[in-house]
Amino acid sequence: MISFSKRFFLFCASVALAISLSGIAKAQGPKIEEGFDYRVMPVPQPVEAKGKVEVIEFFWYGCPHCYDFEPELKAWLKRQPKDVSFRKVPVAFRDDFMPHSQLFYALEAIGKGDALNDKVMYAMHKENKRLMTENEIADWVASQGVDRNTFLAAYRSFAVISKARAARQMADAYRIDGVPTIVMQGRYVTSPSIAGTKAKSIVVMDFLEEKIRKNNYK
Repeated sequence: MISFSKRFFLFCASVALAISLSGIAKAQGPKIEEGFDYRVMPVPQPVEAKGKVEVIEFFWYGCPHCYDFEPELKAWLKRQPKDVSFRKVPVAFRDDFMPHSQLFYALEAIGKGDALNDKVMYAMHKENKRLMTENEIADWVASQGVDRNTFLAAYRSFAVISKARAARQMADAYRIDGVPTIVMQGRYVTSPSIAGTKAKSIVVMDFLEEKIRKNNYK
């Protein structure tokens, strides 16, 4: 028969072991699984940045989830080393979303993308600006101190329209069915909706970043 003191000792030891294992699990972070937290594209797409970790955010100005994800994504980008290449690609799931893609590339063309991208989203989601037509868009851009004619020349240009169309084709090639969606190295796909939360998606991005480095940027 096992004495009370021995049973008590064994109980304490088992509790200590459980706590220890729990601590190890927490230190290692949440479990990340392919098919649950991220998916792998059946046909990887070519990357533009060779020898780097390529990160693409597919987004839409009018998407409230993209707007909500922006602070977490920006914080993540701030702590990335130089071997991480990031770019945004606007998605137009419908024809009437194409003006937003043109807006994105027109702002980029006149050197106002970094200054106004966040303001576009704020105007749409906090000030209830529609920005669906050329006139609505041009009026808003002009209100930000940009020459209206300069903007419209870029907005209507063949180069900007071509980029907007190419972005739509790219979203199709990557099988983007919702935004925001993050694609890393042309093959790994995750998002807050795939991972479950915005915070978990950032953890998944960290995991994939290291995975890509270990695989020699593949």
